[in-house]
Amino acid sequence: MTATLLAPTYLVKTLGCQMNIHDSEHMAGLLEGAGYIAADPGADVADVVVINTCAVRENAAGKLYGNLGYLASVKRKRPGMQIAVGGCLAQKDRGDIVERAPWVDVVFGTHNIDVLPVLLERARHNNAAQVEIEESLKVFPSTLPSRRDAIASGWVSISVGCNNTCTFCIVPSLRGKERDRRPGEILAEVQALVSQGAIEVTLLGQNVNSYGVEFGDRGAFAKLLRACGQIDGLERVRFTSPHPAAFTDDVIDAMAETPTVMPSLHMPLQSGSDSVLRAMRRSYRASKFLGILDKVRTAMPDAAITTDIIVGFPGETEADFLDTMSVVEQARFASAFTFQYSPRPGTPAFELPPVPKEVVQERFDRLLNLQREISRQENAALEGRVVEVLVLDGGGRKDGTSTRLNGRAPDNRLVHFAVAPGADVPRPGDLVTVAVTHGAPSHLVADSALDGGTYAVRRTKAGDVWEAVAAGEHSHGGGGCGDACGTSNGAIPGPVNVGLPTLRSVSA
Repeated sequence: MTATLLAPTYLVKTLGCQMNIHDSEHMAGLLEGAGYIAADPGADVADVVVINTCAVRENAAGKLYGNLGYLASVKRKRPGMQIAVGGCLAQKDRGDIVERAPWVDVVFGTHNIDVLPVLLERARHNNAAQVEIEESLKVFPSTLPSRRDAIASGWVSISVGCNNTCTFCIVPSLRGKERDRRPGEILAEVQALVSQGAIEVTLLGQNVNSYGVEFGDRGAFAKLLRACGQIDGLERVRFTSPHPAAFTDDVIDAMAETPTVMPSLHMPLQSGSDSVLRAMRRSYRASKFLGILDKVRTAMPDAAITTDIIVGFPGETEADFLDTMSVVEQARFASAFTFQYSPRPGTPAFELPPVPKEVVQERFDRLLNLQREISRQENAALEGRVVEVLVLDGGGRKDGTSTRLNGRAPDNRLVHFAVAPGADVPRPGDLVTVAVTHGAPSHLVADSALDGGTYAVRRTKAGDVWEAVAAGEHSHGGGGCGDACGTSNGAIPGPVNVGLPTLRSVSA
């Protein structure tokens, strides 16, 4: 550690998906449990810097080594600084990372997050890099302590790993076979988050709707959604990501019949061509995918559906691509994450002959333009609609006459809403009712408050806790929030064995 600090500081940099973000929360919790303290907000270096990596895209290695190159020069000027690399790329490349970047102190994988503090101490004691990669999961991540940045919202992992064999995907080899948590453990964690102020949770898994297969209950995911709906104080439930092949009617029924399950669905399409889906080993076809969307919209007419699409998978023809364009036109996605195919060593598709780069780029641009126009039309159709927005932390700007803040509608669309001068200003975590005044391709604008229109603030327990934290009434270990935390003694509740987050201080 640096000589000027009583306790070493840490920083966790996350490169990747929601699973990586959730893993980073556990890494931070482990470090704080070992006596480290978070670096100041906005810092880009600390006594310990952990990079939590992704390996899904081809540029993942470039991002990692770009970060490591910068940290090398910092480390030379900062005696005692340590650098750790974890996550999917660490699981994949292992000791190669230390060979390419010998200034790295620790490399650990997706299956042994729990050993991070021990490896840092061992590297410090031995003055040598420590590389430890397990081939299978040793400790379920959600049983580890966690430190989350958000108060109103929280991630809850219901499973890890994946049993599918998609030819483009490296995730199963890096995160292993699917392992499901027991329902009681999940619900206990959700309840604990709510008792700490959360009013929204997102259930996480590589394929959330296959949850329960490990313990023999194929209806377990629908039951879990309904059970979450019975938790007092929980206002919004989301999940990501389901697999179309495992999407069943009981899940649609549970979504429609559970008021706290939000009308939003992110379900990867990947391709609208049946021949490409077959080559990808995606065990559904375009007609099944569109059929699921029809059922979801019949049950929940206001549902916003988003997706992932890969352009330029090996063997994709112009006809295949036009099939994808056709499905996108029919699906009317609220938005889509579109990717150019990225060959990943170790996947079955890696050896297949690629589609020429210029062809992929031209198709990619066409798809982007189509989806952008669909998103614009779908958002414009919401003009005049009244929505309840969950206010986000850290978002907002002033334009001289009003304050505009950011939040999420029930369907998960991003909303920029105005607060008129003199009006009640919501806190992060509060819920605000506004009317949409403009639909842009990537967001909604709700300026209804400026002309005396719809505007109402509903103050929530999440906002109470945010206010207490901003006022410095919370420590990292809890206490001082009183009734805002939903406990009589003011302590942040919950045993470690369900992976409970702790709150951190944030600026007002």
